[in-house]
Amino acid sequence: MFTPSFTITNRLLANIKRINSLITELNTPHFPNIVLMELERMARAVSTHASTSIEGNPLPLTEVKKILKFRPSNIRDSELEIVNYNKALEDLNKQLNQGSFELTLELILSIQKKITDKLLSPVDSGSLRHKPVVVNDPRTGKIVFLPPDVKDVLPMMKDIIIFVNTNRKTIDPLILAGIFHKQMVIIHPFMDGNGRTTRLATKILLAAIGLNTFHLFSFENYYNKNVTKYFQTVGEYGDYYELKDKVDFTPWLEYFTDGIIDEVLRVKKLLPEAARTPQTKLQPYHDAILKHIQENGYIIDREYAKLTDRAKATRTLDFHKLLELQMIERKGKGKATYYILKNSN
Repeated sequence: MFTPSFTITNRLLANIKRINSLITELNTPHFPNIVLMELERMARAVSTHASTSIEGNPLPLTEVKKILKFRPSNIRDSELEIVNYNKALEDLNKQLNQGSFELTLELILSIQKKITDKLLSPVDSGSLRHKPVVVNDPRTGKIVFLPPDVKDVLPMMKDIIIFVNTNRKTIDPLILAGIFHKQMVIIHPFMDGNGRTTRLATKILLAAIGLNTFHLFSFENYYNKNVTKYFQTVGEYGDYYELKDKVDFTPWLEYFTDGIIDEVLRVKKLLPEAARTPQTKLQPYHDAILKHIQENGYIIDREYAKLTDRAKATRTLDFHKLLELQMIERKGKGKATYYILKNSN
């Protein structure tokens, strides 16, 4: 039975309260779809770059964005890591949008299989490790941690999954997500892809509290700012069997929640700026549409044509932009199409 040791310190409690408050603030403003879509695209790129960079991928964010936009024909392993992680992000986000789902071993294995596709042998991709592994210090290359034996990996995985699923209503979701994250790193259940799989699975647990990191921000970004501190805090040093009864999750939980606050604050600051991008800025002809609707209750394309000298195809784009910005909505079909203000009666 997995029974993690942790203390609800004043710092941890304050962090949890602040995160819940920030989530409420973040979810309250209604930004246009076009803004949210751009932020989601950026968040995926940042998450992909940060999570792969933590594991040693050398590609900078600018290159990651290019790869995600134009997939190379002759793809290298470093580029495939980017493509795989981003694909896993997209797939998990779609699953979340279809409804919540329970954390299972099958889900975790499927994540690892997606991120290691064509990077590991079929035996090691989508399967728990079947050989011993060691954890090296990324700076020195020296062995710093000996994970559990192969025979203990499956029972330990089952234990952490049961712990998470049975304590959803009794332990704060932020604490559950943090404990899961660190325990996965300790178990080190795969031959490769442990960190990336863990961070993606943690995203799912955070989404359960309304902190959907698939949409707006990347908590991995905080770890990537100081990879050394991340490894020092999430990992352990020594032989698992000598440490297992001494592991204290408290310092990690404090650091884990610090990171979420840092990243949510970054996004909170970014949102108003994103809403003022060229994609969301209205032109005089857009204002003419809105004014006509305000005065008359609706507008049709024929009426808009009298207000501007813009071609029909361009007028269609003008209406489309206001639709994307959720400022108007379309009614009717074909020649009977007309537009009204969003949420108007």
